[in-house]
Amino acid sequence: MGDDLQIKWRSFALEQVNSKEGDDWKAWQQGDDYVSRGLWPLRGGIAARRQSEEAHGAYMETILELKHVEREDIRSRDAVVEVARRIGSPTLDIDQFMADIDDPETLTEIGRDHEDAVSQGVFGTPTFVFEDGTASFVKTYTPPEEDTMSAFEHLMGVMRGAKYFGEIKRPQPPWPRGATD
Repeated sequence: MGDDLQIKWRSFALEQVNSKEGDDWKAWQQGDDYVSRGLWPLRGGIAARRQSEEAHGAYMETILELKHVEREDIRSRDAVVEVARRIGSPTLDIDQFMADIDDPETLTEIGRDHEDAVSQGVFGTPTFVFEDGTASFVKTYTPPEEDTMSAFEHLMGVMRGAKYFGEIKRPQPPWPRGATD
């Protein structure tokens, strides 16, 4: 889709949504001894975005591939740094990435993004928020590469163009029948 597709990624802390700690507890406000289930990858995204949109796009593509396709555990700081090393220069300056990932302001930014998303009704990921303010959450499987563009175009058509669909859900399990064969 080239330059026609503009993605503005924002942080959303699922561990916050799924927390049993109560409304006053914030995942991004916990101390250094807190073992997070997802804040390091979000901090890595912010660190990459500070360098350039190209670096951020490469980071997101790599980390999402590792998590959702290769099923690797990317929750730790070390795993996120390894993602940055895979991307490497000239796309990503690893020294700058290391400084930025440890900047406490990344946690503040995660909190701002998360709270903004919640105010718009976001409850999970991925949620697509369009320029006109409409939003759609979707649960998908990764399609085979030859189906990627058509699946994406169909998805965008329903989510962006057909605002009168409130929910489409396939019975599960097994869902979707035949999609992973």
